[in-house]
Amino acid sequence: MLPSNTKVNEFLRETQANFSDSFETVDAIRTLFFKENNQLTDDIKYGGIVFYDADKLIGGIYLYKEHISIEFSQGTSFSDPSNLLEGKGKLRRHLKIQRFDDIQTKNAYFFIKQAVKGV
Repeated sequence: MLPSNTKVNEFLRETQANFSDSFETVDAIRTLFFKENNQLTDDIKYGGIVFYDADKLIGGIYLYKEHISIEFSQGTSFSDPSNLLEGKGKLRRHLKIQRFDDIQTKNAYFFIKQAVKGV
């Protein structure tokens, strides 16, 4: 069972009601974070779902018109042999998910594991 955060639950309800085509994808990505570490906490920040390991922000899920972005706070330190991560920030990188199948084809779990383990 996933953690229950009132703000996150409301965000998910709104996503399901207003962006039903994105809800399944967001929910699956969120589940992968907790599959890797069920002690994570999530919250709403910066307009999306963010994940914390203790007080350390490790990543987030953000909805955009054309895609869903999985953000990784320390993404520059990740192994990325296929060069799938995007961004030019000092530390942060993201993975663009445009359809549900991209979770697997872009190997999202590979990156989520790195984020949760702190590489």
